[in-house]
Amino acid sequence: MSNLNLRDMKKAATAQALAQAAFELTLERGFDGFIVEDVVQRAGYSRRTFANHYSCKEEAVAMAAIPPDLEDILSFLDEFPEDELPLDFLHRLIRLPSIIHILVRMRQLMQLAKEHPTLEPYILIGFRRMQSDFQSVLNSLFQERYPPVYTHLLAGAVIEAFLPILDGGVHVQLPGQPPSDGSPSVTYDEYLGSIFHYLRNGF
Repeated sequence: MSNLNLRDMKKAATAQALAQAAFELTLERGFDGFIVEDVVQRAGYSRRTFANHYSCKEEAVAMAAIPPDLEDILSFLDEFPEDELPLDFLHRLIRLPSIIHILVRMRQLMQLAKEHPTLEPYILIGFRRMQSDFQSVLNSLFQERYPPVYTHLLAGAVIEAFLPILDGGVHVQLPGQPPSDGSPSVTYDEYLGSIFHYLRNGF
């Protein structure tokens, strides 16, 4: 592995540790119950290191939705069947544990943002990053078979389909999670089945 890759991995690990510390403090003390100094003490880094990664604690908290590792995603890509359709690929991708991890965290962040609207812009940045990542993966795998506009629309449609799960518009029980508020809910697999039925057959 090159030194550049090692530096990138170390940088990503530091950013994740800071974000995780900020998120944990939010759950323990409430968003107004800690400051950046508490974050760096919890994570074991300096204030300067925090400033190299994040502009404020809101950004750090929001970025905690990024999964701690991508091992399952990387192994998933290794098992990619050459004749698989983009829709089928995405349907499998968003059932991975790392994606579920993102959705659980994003749901928590959306709840926090109702009381602390300053979080919203950073959550939106996270959504945009997910869409861009999905589109990049689709382009790399299907660029010889589908035009970029197709993968752009497809990635956007899937990301938009996550929003009702996160903002409570649809009561979806994520794997390993209890129903959100006792209201009738559908499982994550049931919800995905409906979404991909519409994507395949039209609205």
